[in-house]
Amino acid sequence: MAYGEALARRVREVIADKRGVTERKMFGGLAFMLRGNMFVGILERSLMARIGLANYERALASPGARQMDFTGKPMRGYVFVDEEGLKAAADLKRWVGLCADFVATLPAKAKK
Repeated sequence: MAYGEALARRVREVIADKRGVTERKMFGGLAFMLRGNMFVGILERSLMARIGLANYERALASPGARQMDFTGKPMRGYVFVDEEGLKAAADLKRWVGLCADFVATLPAKAKK
């Protein structure tokens, strides 16, 4: 699988002023890491959003959101957001912010 470069550019624009973000190719796509934890990623033309369990059900009710079943089993706390839910810049910014806020609650991962 590949990732959509247009969506990657849009994500980079949203996180341009956010400190501590790195990119890493993983899952056959592109992941954006905050303090060593993946918070958003891109797989094909969908956003992988790590939103946490508390936000999971509400996130699934959002336009364009669906279960993340990357491994064949739903991964609670993560959703895919398709293009329909990312049309407006404000929509993408909201998803990225929600994910960054959740991951900020997690301990930083040690560098390998």
